[in-house]
Amino acid sequence: MNNSFTDTESLATEAILHRFNQVFVTRDPSALQDLVAEDCVIENTQPAPDGSRHVGRVACIDLWSRIATDAGIRFETESITARGDRGEIRWRLFWGPDRATSVRGVNLMQVRDGRVVEAQGYVKGA
Repeated sequence: MNNSFTDTESLATEAILHRFNQVFVTRDPSALQDLVAEDCVIENTQPAPDGSRHVGRVACIDLWSRIATDAGIRFETESITARGDRGEIRWRLFWGPDRATSVRGVNLMQVRDGRVVEAQGYVKGA
């Protein structure tokens, strides 16, 4: 693993992650077409303990589109950071009116050539 990266690379990755995150904040998955790589792989948060694995652009866009447009949930962004081609999006997922009906989580992401190639989702458990 190469741990050397440039500030330019980090800024570019962070910009992509902000655009990606807006999909879930605005509930509009149309930007995913430009943001997801052909060889993208997702390790989703559910089902426990390992989550589900989704491989390929079509499968990843399908999953993220369903999450983004789910009327029963909403996301609040806590932070977005990047280091080189890798970054993280910290969030809180609500399925009810307050924190008692929410969970905190993080997506560990990798970006290549301006597109998401990997996402691993984790949530805080009991």
